[in-house]
Amino acid sequence: MESKKQIYDLIPAQYYPPTILVKAGTSAVEIKVALSATNITFPLIAKPDIGMRGLCVEKLQSINELLNYAVNSKVDFLVQDFIPYENEVGIFYYRYPNETKGHISGIVGKEFLTVTGDGSSTVAQLLQEDPRYILQLAVLQKSHADLLTQVLLKDEKQLLVPYGNHSRGAKFIDISHLIDEVLSESVDGVCKSVPGFYYGRMDVKYNTWEELRQGKNFSIIELNGAGSEPTHMYDPRHSIFFAWKEIIRHWIILYKISQQNHVLLGMPYMKFSDGMQMLKDNTAYVKLISEKK
Repeated sequence: MESKKQIYDLIPAQYYPPTILVKAGTSAVEIKVALSATNITFPLIAKPDIGMRGLCVEKLQSINELLNYAVNSKVDFLVQDFIPYENEVGIFYYRYPNETKGHISGIVGKEFLTVTGDGSSTVAQLLQEDPRYILQLAVLQKSHADLLTQVLLKDEKQLLVPYGNHSRGAKFIDISHLIDEVLSESVDGVCKSVPGFYYGRMDVKYNTWEELRQGKNFSIIELNGAGSEPTHMYDPRHSIFFAWKEIIRHWIILYKISQQNHVLLGMPYMKFSDGMQMLKDNTAYVKLISEKK
């Protein structure tokens, strides 16, 4: 139950897209005024301030689409510049409080839901050829009805979902082998500029890999803390045993960081009752943001 806006406010502004918070129930006039006071232009991204798994994340093309999104949102949401970089990764980072240097424990590359034409099949037919994409067909029939009937030229590519979320059709690829000293130093510098950030996953859009290694031309679109998953474990090439091993490895890291924060910084441990209440609140919140007015 973390506010994305509160997290963005901790990150130096040059590392994330221009973002504004829109409270639930804000009028159309107030939204237009708030938007005009920024450099955010269409297309833009709208997403719940507290969210997960890509729920209710939408790429909006016009002010009318934004106002319609606001009308249907029961919760506070963010309006954010759309980052045009074509590549996205999730970088899992941790640093022990008693150490000056952090570490990258895994990197996941994200392949957006994209189909390639054969010159005769419709987009809908192409989607049905992939077991992963079939799961998205019902949603796409509502949002891309006209596009699904089109026939793409041979080798023509069509991006359907520009979000790097597993539940929105993206394929996760473990590219942890690309971790090197240059990238580690760049990521460490960014993460140490965020107060209190010792553990979590940074989802980043970037231009080229070499620029990302050098800490150039990238944007943090999400920064997730203790609730983060090491999503490189979802690579289809990995076994369930690999996933279990990665989860346990990261839980041990998180435990050690929590222990050091408690001993060295005096941070209190969360009570069991608080954890259970958080779980109940989270379940209720997910149900709320999934409902339409």
